[in-house]
Amino acid sequence: MKQTLPIAASLVLAALAAPALAQGDAENGKLLAYTCTGCHGIPGYKNAYPSYRVPKIGGQNYEYLVTALMAYKNNQRPHPTMRAQAESFTDQEIRDIATYLASLADGGAK
Repeated sequence: MKQTLPIAASLVLAALAAPALAQGDAENGKLLAYTCTGCHGIPGYKNAYPSYRVPKIGGQNYEYLVTALMAYKNNQRPHPTMRAQAESFTDQEIRDIATYLASLADGGAK
């Protein structure tokens, strides 16, 4: 006799087998990422101290953005300004920001 899984179990297994997709609200992420443009949206911008080029984040990989922001939020990446920004967001807001920024193709944080 052939055994079948209940529909709910099949859906759970299918969801687990599916590739990871951005799980945020891009529209909310766009609103939240507005302050990011103050540094990340300026071509050739360099931070005053320590002096280094501020990277463009638009079009960056979703998983990378989530990982980086969570690391700032959890004090695992040392940058006082980024830590302060990341600490102000919930985990869902970080996913929203990452979803929006990953959707950009031009490298800017617009």
